[in-house]
Amino acid sequence: MKYRLLGRTGWEVSEISFGAWAIGGMWGKQSDEESMAALHRAIDLGVNFIDTADVYGDGRSERLVAQLRRERSEKIYVATKAGRRMAPHTIASYTEKNLAEFVERSLKNLETDCLDLLQLHCPPVEAYYRPEVFAALDKLMTDGKIHHYGVSVEKVEEALKAIEYPNVQSVQIIFNMFRYRPSELFFHEAKKRQVGILARVPLASGLLSGRLKRDTSFESDDHRQFNRMGQAFDYGETFSGVDYEVGLQAVEELRALVPVGAKMAQWALRWILMFDAVTCAIPGARGPKQAEENALVVDIPPLTKSELTAVQKIYDQRIRPLVHHRW
Repeated sequence: MKYRLLGRTGWEVSEISFGAWAIGGMWGKQSDEESMAALHRAIDLGVNFIDTADVYGDGRSERLVAQLRRERSEKIYVATKAGRRMAPHTIASYTEKNLAEFVERSLKNLETDCLDLLQLHCPPVEAYYRPEVFAALDKLMTDGKIHHYGVSVEKVEEALKAIEYPNVQSVQIIFNMFRYRPSELFFHEAKKRQVGILARVPLASGLLSGRLKRDTSFESDDHRQFNRMGQAFDYGETFSGVDYEVGLQAVEELRALVPVGAKMAQWALRWILMFDAVTCAIPGARGPKQAEENALVVDIPPLTKSELTAVQKIYDQRIRPLVHHRW
């Protein structure tokens, strides 16, 4: 495993880390036993950073991560999120009191006295223009409830506004072969301010794994079944906002570029690591085999200049008109 600095925290975190959404819920049936096996295998292979949230399985994901920490001696950094428990999810709910209550719940779930990294969980865009929201996060730091804080965003514009606040250490943003825009202006600005970047939804909800087909069926509680048009939350979270059929067509073109002996998912993750502004990619893993495949991405050779050019050409022709202006 290789490691990169996360913002100005001084933490060196694994280039391939662990996204814990799928072990919480909204990805179909998942057993806690399989989830724990996936987490342990990731740690075995050098993963030391896990991203979770209080709403993933209503705390289930956080509690599994707490169990992992009890069972391992290695240093494991854990990022969680707060805000999406609010109903309705409006700017009026982003108060000091509400955020403090959510943090207390995560502290209990994670069995700790202080959260490593707290992230606002895709708040309404107005939140980025409310200094009092970030002042509430500063107070949580002063009170010893969180070590650091960052944001998880939907749009590049939100990311650019967030990093104007001096104590924002990280930005979690969708970045993959189907979501190229963050690598333009935002990556440059984040590097200039020494802000860490967590690449979320790195495989476009599984599309870039190359395993999905036109007749693939998803369970009723899988967001890839019920959120394709944003019925539950921002549809950019599901397949990166790309039409499923169009995505499959683009995947077939990308598949022709994958080197012999490499898995498409690993190659797509390796593409993300070509951008030095990225701190880590946070793919999910629902079992130990998937966790192992993810971790071994660091052994894959860098993409060649011609491969990078070919990927961007496919994006420009197939994907850019659908997503580039939206997120």
